[in-house]
Amino acid sequence: MEREALRHTPAGVPIVRFRVAHESTQSEGGVARKVGCEVRVVAAQTEARLLAGAPLGSDLRIAGFLDRQGKTGKQLVLHATRIEFISDN
Repeated sequence: MEREALRHTPAGVPIVRFRVAHESTQSEGGVARKVGCEVRVVAAQTEARLLAGAPLGSDLRIAGFLDRQGKTGKQLVLHATRIEFISDN
């Protein structure tokens, strides 16, 4: 996980932008396939505060929605609406 510093919008909303790496094995056409990617994520309010204090490298489960970056952007960004920390225990 790579994370920017917590900042606030002009309206005072806490925001944090970060990147997460995903690696897993998925089934496609009955064949196991290793997949991996890096995803840009933005979190606001409670999720931003939660993430700002988390150690880098934490395992996360993130739920949210995809939208383009900016009004005319072509890159996708995951807007995190729920972040859950996953422990090995």
